[in-house]
Amino acid sequence: MDDVRPLIGIIDAVGGRVGLDDYESHGGYDAARRAVTEMAPSDVIDLVKDANLRGRGGAGFPTGMKWSFVPQGPDVGLKYLVCNADEMEPGTFKDRYLITYNPHVLVEGMIIGAHAIGAEQGYVFLRGEYHEPGAELERAIADAYAKGLLGQGIFGTETNFDLRLHRSGGRYICGEETALLNALEGKRAQPRQKPPFPPASGAWGRPTIVNNVETFCNVPGIVRNGAEWYHGLGATDDAGTKLYGVSGRVNKPGLWELPIGTTVREIIDEHAGGMQDGYKLRGFLPGGASTDFLVEEHLDLAMDYGTIQAAGSRMGTGTMIIMDDSICPVDMCRNLEHFFAQESCGFCTPCREGLPWVESLLIDILEGRGEEGDLDILARNAQFIGGPTNTFCLHAPGAMEPLQSALKYFREDFEHYIQNGTRAPSPG
Repeated sequence: MDDVRPLIGIIDAVGGRVGLDDYESHGGYDAARRAVTEMAPSDVIDLVKDANLRGRGGAGFPTGMKWSFVPQGPDVGLKYLVCNADEMEPGTFKDRYLITYNPHVLVEGMIIGAHAIGAEQGYVFLRGEYHEPGAELERAIADAYAKGLLGQGIFGTETNFDLRLHRSGGRYICGEETALLNALEGKRAQPRQKPPFPPASGAWGRPTIVNNVETFCNVPGIVRNGAEWYHGLGATDDAGTKLYGVSGRVNKPGLWELPIGTTVREIIDEHAGGMQDGYKLRGFLPGGASTDFLVEEHLDLAMDYGTIQAAGSRMGTGTMIIMDDSICPVDMCRNLEHFFAQESCGFCTPCREGLPWVESLLIDILEGRGEEGDLDILARNAQFIGGPTNTFCLHAPGAMEPLQSALKYFREDFEHYIQNGTRAPSPG
């Protein structure tokens, strides 16, 4: 597995879905065997820290640091390792691809993560609608058990690790790690108060690490090839590769594993084939529906965590939603706010009441009932609902990101609706 695309290069090499024999023939599970038989848990954590692997679920928190928060020692007791495979962020489809076509790299990454934190029980929390990926993952887990790669005494050691697939009952809020843990326990999917944080008190009150699918899938390559190799894969200060996706009116919508820090322009023009004939790019959400719009002036930015944040958005999941000049920004925001209003867990008043109210105001504007001052009201609500300390979790702030940035970049579209009761002419 020497491909510079450690996550999906093997898929191309075998010409399709990667089974256990395919995976092992390309060095699969060698990293897990080395970690379990030759490396102390602290050595694995230090290696992941040195590699600067940042969480690929959206937040970008350093993975090795997160693992280091788990208490160690013989008296700590039971710990859990959980993979967040809920993937309900609109416009995001990277984890589905990995689970469907290369599930063993996820299993191997979780074996290594379990050894690092001392967990003997792991769960993959999978989006309920992912029937095909779920079947592939179930097969991979069963094959790994049959080969002695999971279960009791793996790799001929005293290390035990059981891995189970848990299918979500649904709801976007399950992507928030503490809501996910409540759902895993059979409770209502509602975020928990923090602190305590999951590494100290997570599933069933025990120390728990929750990481994204893509995050775990990066771990085997780091153990196999080292931190310096991993740094060399990136194009900027961030390390490794990243699965970037593009949806919208481009010629080749899809998903690619590229050096992290690849520019937006290269992703859209070279890999996604550019805009379809007759359409022009007007804006894009760089990392899923809960990120701020960026526009044409941002095309030459590197798609990494720091660069996109400095531009006023977030890289998020790294899967772009393209808004072309045929799409109305006001209606796109209305559509997004409808989704977020539906998916609120209902715990916080600003989120439960505020998001439906914002949606209703956007509907009024679209249906010709907009009034002078409505945009100021929307901007104030974006500030109050979207403040990071105003709600229990980041659902509402994420919901406000596309709206607040649309008011910044596409304000004339909102104003035209209010003044004329109709959509503004296409800028193209």
